[in-house]
Amino acid sequence: MSKPYIIGITGGSGSGKTSLISALANQFSEGQICIVSQDDYYRPREEQLTDQQGIKNFDLPHSIDDEAFANDLQVLLDGKTVGREEYTFNNDLATPKMKLFHPAPIIIVEGLFIFHFEAVKRLIDLKIFVHASDHLKIIRRIKRDATERNYPLDDVLYRYEHHVQPAYQRFIEPYLNEMDLIVNNNDNFNPALEVLSGFLKMKLTL
Repeated sequence: MSKPYIIGITGGSGSGKTSLISALANQFSEGQICIVSQDDYYRPREEQLTDQQGIKNFDLPHSIDDEAFANDLQVLLDGKTVGREEYTFNNDLATPKMKLFHPAPIIIVEGLFIFHFEAVKRLIDLKIFVHASDHLKIIRRIKRDATERNYPLDDVLYRYEHHVQPAYQRFIEPYLNEMDLIVNNNDNFNPALEVLSGFLKMKLTL
């Protein structure tokens, strides 16, 4: 391949993006694929906007340092390694790690707003949207935020109603018609995973 092939994967919070990407990564060696998540580019908590109730809203494009995100992707495209400290979402039980992103023939970029950020969007070769029904997304969100991010249930539900869903409708769903592939993840994503992994394996032979 003359240049890295960039795949952009988005979808609503709780749609299953991370699970799909993890399953896809297991089909390839470490040197073949690099995964860059928007989640590692959140601005510091003190820079996050607050809503009318004084609650920090992490579900806005402003929450992400999109300039650093786009710059690091360009560094990867130039064949250089990128270092970034893991973002732990205010979880006192988690210790941040230094993450290294190494150049690879296939680069997966994932996140809520990757198609909203024009500097990121224009780098993407294949656009993928992971879709799931609202009730499944909120159940998955509760499970994730309670266990991984140490958020209480009331907080998770408030954020979903007032931050997550409005952001989905405004900044994520409008890009649905621009997608090259829509993955239905109400039950499982196995058929899409099989198609996508086969396509990428073919790409690696070019």
